[in-house]
Amino acid sequence: MAGIRGLFKDTAIYGVSSILGRFLNWCLVPLYTIMFPAEEYGIVTYIYSIVGLALIILTYGMETGFFRFANHERYTDPMEVYSTALVSLAVSSTAFIACVLGWLRPVSDALDCGGHEIYVAMMAVTVGLDAFTSLPFSYLRFRKRPVRFATLRLVNIGLNIGLNLFFILLCPWLWEHAPGWIAWFYDPDFGIGYIFLSNLATSVLNLLLLIPELRGFRYRFNGRLWKEMIVYSFPLLVLGVAGIMNQTIDKILFPYLYPTRDQAMAELGIYGANYKIAIVMVMFIQAFRFAYEPFIFARSRERGEDKSQSYSDAMKYFVIFAMVIFLGVMFYLDILRHFISSAYFSGLKVVPVVMIAEFFFGVFYNLSVWYKVTDRTQWGTWFSLTGLAVTIALNFALVPVMGYMGCAIAAVCCYGVMMVASYMVGQRCYPIDYHVGRLGFYFLLAMAFYGIAVVTAIPGHEFLTMAMRTPLLLLYVFIVFRKEGITLRSLVRG
Repeated sequence: MAGIRGLFKDTAIYGVSSILGRFLNWCLVPLYTIMFPAEEYGIVTYIYSIVGLALIILTYGMETGFFRFANHERYTDPMEVYSTALVSLAVSSTAFIACVLGWLRPVSDALDCGGHEIYVAMMAVTVGLDAFTSLPFSYLRFRKRPVRFATLRLVNIGLNIGLNLFFILLCPWLWEHAPGWIAWFYDPDFGIGYIFLSNLATSVLNLLLLIPELRGFRYRFNGRLWKEMIVYSFPLLVLGVAGIMNQTIDKILFPYLYPTRDQAMAELGIYGANYKIAIVMVMFIQAFRFAYEPFIFARSRERGEDKSQSYSDAMKYFVIFAMVIFLGVMFYLDILRHFISSAYFSGLKVVPVVMIAEFFFGVFYNLSVWYKVTDRTQWGTWFSLTGLAVTIALNFALVPVMGYMGCAIAAVCCYGVMMVASYMVGQRCYPIDYHVGRLGFYFLLAMAFYGIAVVTAIPGHEFLTMAMRTPLLLLYVFIVFRKEGITLRSLVRG
């Protein structure tokens, strides 16, 4: 139980940077949706979808590989593992940036971003820097320094938000009232380009702040170790690519699948903005992932303890907290929806579907423990490729008929298939008693409460409706805590 408490303590600290950071970035969504029309915000959604895929490719599973080999019994010096991985990422990231900048126009045309070459250039440098600095952040997690990790994240998030506010709000005001002050660097026609410029500046600062994690040790490149890490991490690369494509392929394909090409970017902008409302679930999953991976590899080295019980408990508490988050967002959606412009409200119907999809992904990530600690990472690849096939097939089938709702339904089916497949195979290869009946009860109970909230909603009386839903949320928490024997005193002590 002490291990689980440590896991959730680290999750809480990582969550400060993840949840607060994502929330603050989330607060930029109303700014974007107010200042830019849906078709321009659609371009932002499209480019960042490609960026997410590029970042996974450029890290090629080295983060997980570092955790695995830094804890490996055959390699007693974690700094040799860290140094080898750093050199590898430095070379690959530099080569990527050079290639994109060297062939900027053809790359932009291939990405259907002709005329926006400067956006592609800025994001190429940003992705290269972020891929390299991902390993120093992993090193902080390995050294169990969540406070420094969270501090660095928050500093960078603060800069990104500050630059966005400066370029998108303050500079237009100054251009109108005192243009001479900013005419030397500000171009009012650059528009959404300042979103990408802010991100680039943040990534440069990120690299500078991580210099202490890049010095103070002797750089060594162990070719044999590197080959082993690549062999171990390559399935994770395929897994990561398939995983990120499951998250982004709908947004990449959407402009090509939507019946009206001229309206596609506007619809994509609406989908992307409403997707952000579901970010609360994503924030929780990300915070949990930051703490969970070091936790499972550290536990795998321990002897004489019931490790499977720890994994089962981690899953149980994940499901409980995730369902409370789901109900909290859906019960108070009438407030949360005002984080985007009213022009985007037509897409609110995707929020519950997207949140369930993200929950399924979180469960799948919990289940991944069995193939990571047994070095059978190829299974993760097969699960993700299966999910990707489901995603692509359903997007082709549903988007022309249902628009972005088809994207959301495809995501639920994708992660649902991956979750079930991983559980079934995992129970054969590395059995863990997850108490599926109890977890299913918590999920179905949350869905029932959500259904009650929808049926009892009073149109035109938002605050009364939310007031009626609050006891329902508290009742859910009471039932779960009662069933688990959790008390407020035990939570405080834990």
